Amino acid sequence: MKRNIFDNILTVVFVFFFTIIVNFISSIYFNPIFLIGVLFLTFMHTIKREYYYSAFFLTLAMLFLELNNGFKPFSLLLLSFFVYAFIASYIKRVVSFSQLNNYIYILVFYFGFTILYIMNNTYSYELFFTIFINIVIDFIIVGLMI
Repeated sequence: MKRNIFDNILTVVFVFFFTIIVNFISSIYFNPIFLIGVLFLTFMHTIKREYYYSAFFLTLAMLFLELNNGFKPFSLLLLSFFVYAFIASYIKRVVSFSQLNNYIYILVFYFGFTILYIMNNTYSYELFFTIFINIVIDFIIVGLMI
């Protein structure tokens, strides 16, 4: 198996603390969904490699984001498991270029996140602009890290 940056526990703890701090500070000014795609990708990698101690930290970070955004507890975690169990296996089977899969996973996760957000809150164009900016930032971060 090929190793990447998420195999190190210090990277996972850094992602945990950085996501919580940035989203806590940014919740004052705008919609705080920053780095949720990177958090999802890290969570998916830790579940695939069976690093359950790391997955615990990421579960806490997702729970913090859910409570900060007004979602039901563990809704993003269930969305992550659904994307990992059903959609990721289908994408892995269909798409032959493996480096592209991470970007597709993030897009599918943000699509599910958007549906969850619209079900819990109101629809606005500002939401789509924020999600688009976050997708671009997550793509840049994933491109640099992996």
